[in-house]
Amino acid sequence: MRIEVLGSGCAKCQRLYAEAERAVAEAGVAADLVKVEDVPSIVARGVMLTPALAVDGRIVSSGRVPSASEIAGWLREAAA
Repeated sequence: MRIEVLGSGCAKCQRLYAEAERAVAEAGVAADLVKVEDVPSIVARGVMLTPALAVDGRIVSSGRVPSASEIAGWLREAAA
């Protein structure tokens, strides 16, 4: 599973990355967690508000920092 945190590296982006790390541990899934900070590639994916989170290429959140529990639910859903 590939999890991407899309954003410029701002404080909210860093919080989202930390929440995603906790979610991976909580969900117990194997995942590659990466940061995407290249603005043109973020915009090309249709993201207009950051931070954003993508799971296996699908944007699941944009413009907010979801909780680790919420992210873990998306991870379990994607793994099923």
